[in-house]
Amino acid sequence: MWLMRKLMRAVAVVLLLGGVGVSSGCGSDHEKSGPVVNVYAAASLKQVFTELADRYRKDNPGADVQFNFAGSSSLVEQLTQGAKADVFASADANNMTKAAKAGLLAGTPVNFASNTLVIVTRPGNPKQLNNFGDLARPGLNVVVCARQVPCGSATRKVEKIAGVELKPVSEETSVTDVLNKVTSGQADAGVVYQTDARAAGDKVTKVDFPQAVSAVNIYPIGVLKSSADAAAAQRFVDLVTSDAGRQTLARFGFAKP
Repeated sequence: MWLMRKLMRAVAVVLLLGGVGVSSGCGSDHEKSGPVVNVYAAASLKQVFTELADRYRKDNPGADVQFNFAGSSSLVEQLTQGAKADVFASADANNMTKAAKAGLLAGTPVNFASNTLVIVTRPGNPKQLNNFGDLARPGLNVVVCARQVPCGSATRKVEKIAGVELKPVSEETSVTDVLNKVTSGQADAGVVYQTDARAAGDKVTKVDFPQAVSAVNIYPIGVLKSSADAAAAQRFVDLVTSDAGRQTLARFGFAKP
């Protein structure tokens, strides 16, 4: 019995020490984890920024990137109402200016890309739309971005240049919502960015129109004052604006600013 009790005590000590070792190891892993960069970005940047985030994680072991993708105007509204983030990337200068006037930026934003509007139709272009004016045909279900959204503002500019007044069946809060209306068959056509049409592939047919060159959107990016780690946030901005970042943007159809 005496020997059995001694063996049980020895086993208990080993288990206790093993538990301490495991606990200590978990604490060490936690301490090694890096910063999380919270990026508020225009919906049209979802695919390219997701890829750039993978590059950021490789270049900064232990760090992570999390996103909030939405229409630029919606993101600015969230930020002005107190939402905390590290980086803001807008699909136009106007919403970045709003962020600056609200005192949200930690420094001067940098232009990193540009995007141009196109028409997207259902595959094969069954309505035979050949130019921007065709979108005004009676009975055509057309979807556009809301006026306050960058793609919506650019669309209104094209309307004035082309002398065309559209009567959309809906105005969406992000360009991806416009694209989804077309790919799901809820609309005959929509006005989106070149990059969105490219991402949709054979789910849509793209129709270019000449007036689009007069309504090009420039994309700026900047670090926010609310950033919990401004240095980590700046590293993400630096990646986006680097040669590697521009090459990635180009692969997804973005042009230089």
